[in-house]
Amino acid sequence: MSTRRRGEELEQAILRAAADEMRESGYPGMTMDRVAARAGTNKNAIYRRWPHRAALGIAAYRHLSETVMPDPDTGSLRADALEMLRLANQTWSSPHGATLRGLLAAAADDPELLTLMRERSGTDAMDRAWLTMLDRAVARGEAPAEAVHLRVATTPMMLLRAEYAIRGIPSVPDEVLVEIVDEVFLPLVRGRGHDPGP
Repeated sequence: MSTRRRGEELEQAILRAAADEMRESGYPGMTMDRVAARAGTNKNAIYRRWPHRAALGIAAYRHLSETVMPDPDTGSLRADALEMLRLANQTWSSPHGATLRGLLAAAADDPELLTLMRERSGTDAMDRAWLTMLDRAVARGEAPAEAVHLRVATTPMMLLRAEYAIRGIPSVPDEVLVEIVDEVFLPLVRGRGHDPGP
């Protein structure tokens, strides 16, 4: 029992060390040697948990992400969605966001990293927050029950990530966030309740 607790503590120390390395040097500067030294362990302990640098980079970023999770509840789906995107935009403009931007940039040249980012973008804390937001909208009568769907929930953040990845900008203008909500997300939510026909 105590060994497992030490194992979990070591895992957390490695993730913190990797996150700190990425904040300081970006993903390209994060090496297994430097993470091991910072975590006070050896590379074998890291490789047992994460078989390569890309896996550790994604895990460290997710570890960072779980610590900053907004949950707006304004009473309106539009206001909740805008608040969520604005908070994400602020976060991604911060040093934490610089880590994500570094990963996105590195993924363009590293197929393994890109594959991992796609695989690991299953239902994470951010997706759950958007699904919760949609649940509340259904309960208020603002959205059809069919709108509570992972693809609907992930669309706004995917579009925001695309703005960062494609344009390489440090912050997305607010009018773009409004467009994402008004021109894509809300019509998508409302359209889920309609029968598309044959």
